[in-house]
Amino acid sequence: MTLKDGAATIDSAEVASQVAAIVLAAGLSTRMGRNKLLLDVGGEPVVRRCVRVALAARLDPVLVVLGHDADAVRGALPPLPCRFVMNARHADGMNASVCAGIAALPPDVGAAVVLLADMPFVDVHMISTLVAQRRGGAALILSEYDGVVAPPTLVDRSLFADMASEAGRGCAQRLRRRHPNRSASVKWSAAALADLDLPEDYERVKTRLMMA
Repeated sequence: MTLKDGAATIDSAEVASQVAAIVLAAGLSTRMGRNKLLLDVGGEPVVRRCVRVALAARLDPVLVVLGHDADAVRGALPPLPCRFVMNARHADGMNASVCAGIAALPPDVGAAVVLLADMPFVDVHMISTLVAQRRGGAALILSEYDGVVAPPTLVDRSLFADMASEAGRGCAQRLRRRHPNRSASVKWSAAALADLDLPEDYERVKTRLMMA
C-alpha cells in the first residue's frame, strides 16, 4: 500500500488520539562537531522544532529519548509538555533508542510515530498522513524519499514487542521484511529528507528556511 503526497484529507484530531511520538534525541553528533540538536533552525533549537511539530500533530504522549548531552537537550524543551526517557545504551546507535522509547510507552497507546529530532522539514501533514494510513489496517507504515527509507515511521502496538526484540532490534526495515503483508509506505519528496549530520548540512537548511 502506498499513499502519495496530499492524496487524502486528514483530520489529525480524529485519528491521532491513541498515537504517541518517540523522538530520537540521544545521538552523539560526532560528524557535526557539536550537539546538532541545539542548533538554531528558524529561531529555535532543532530538537524543539521536532517536538513542537509532534505536539501540533496531536501525538500523545510525546516521548523524547535522551542520551548524549541529556541535560542540555532537556533544557531546550520547557515548557513543552513532553516526557523524557533515558537510553543508557545510546552509544549503540539509533535503534537502541527506538527500543528504549517503545519500552517506555504507556499501555493505553495504540501506536507510535518514530521521529528523528534532526529532520527539520518533517511537518504536521507528514505525521498526520502516516496516522491516517493506519485506518487501512497497516501495522507498520514507513516513509520513502525517492527510494530512501527514513523516519517518520508509524508502528502499531501489535508490533511493539517484535520491534524491540532481538530479531527486530528497533529497525523498521527489518520489521517490514518480517511482516510484509502488514506494512505500507508513504512517498515524500526527497527534499523533505534533509537532516543535520555535517556543518554543510546545517548551512543548507538555514538557507532553505530563509528562502521559505
